[in-house]
Amino acid sequence: MTRDGILEAAAQIFSEKGYHAASMQDIAQSVDLQKASLYHHFPSKQEILLAVLDRALDILIANMQQVLELPCPPDQKLSQAMLIYLHTMLDNRELAAVLLLEHRSLEPELQSRHIPRRDRFERLWRDLIQEGLDTGVFCCMDAALSARGLLGVMNWTITWYRPEGTLRPEIIAEQFSNLFLNGLVTRPKDG
Repeated sequence: MTRDGILEAAAQIFSEKGYHAASMQDIAQSVDLQKASLYHHFPSKQEILLAVLDRALDILIANMQQVLELPCPPDQKLSQAMLIYLHTMLDNRELAAVLLLEHRSLEPELQSRHIPRRDRFERLWRDLIQEGLDTGVFCCMDAALSARGLLGVMNWTITWYRPEGTLRPEIIAEQFSNLFLNGLVTRPKDG
């Protein structure tokens, strides 16, 4: 069994049962390992949780960095970033659920190892919004607060989105993008 296979199984179990209800035995059984063999790969359930969180953030950071390198204005980058983020979360629902709902289960020592990576991801969004402010494309008072608000709206999607529903990730991303870029206020049409 590979490390990635173990992390995939752990993400599924943590997502279904919650971190505290899941056991090392549950993870070992799901990958056809003896519990002792699982400890060969990871010294503790906490280390597995940290590895799952890191894996989720690494995927999200890599995707976000690709968007930031696009040769387009900040508003288009933001729309693209939102689409990629929602697709990534909804295509990796177990990882996303663990990242968003179980990070508080980390003990303080491991939390201190997790926070810099989480902050790096959030900083990419903040920097994108700041780029829009600096170029006059966006007009918000605080790039960090705007980034947190934007992520908060998108993060909650994992709790209500249903793949069999009528809303595809592209539609959701477009709606959220329009909401953040244009707001809810009706504006007179040029004419």
